[in-house]
Amino acid sequence: MRILSKGTLREFWTKHKDSEQQLKSWYYEVDKADWKNPKDIKKHYPSASFLQNNLVVFNIKGNHYRLIVKINYEYKIVWIRFIGTHAEYDKLNIKNL
Repeated sequence: MRILSKGTLREFWTKHKDSEQQLKSWYYEVDKADWKNPKDIKKHYPSASFLQNNLVVFNIKGNHYRLIVKINYEYKIVWIRFIGTHAEYDKLNIKNL
């Protein structure tokens, strides 16, 4: 999968050092993945949540952080739409992603 953009993750883990290893692991796993549908994601990320418009929520570092991406399965593109704390996620308006 092609991930847009690693810079967003890097910026986040610079502020939240405890997230760096897990975000890097997530990035490298997804970079090598070949997801064709949500079932492929659930195989490796059973706690992933699926929202409208191909948005997927990943729990990072034991659910301390939330990562939301938008996926285009046909073109194998993953857009990072949000990364933040659980509290920031709770305040988020998903419709604006």
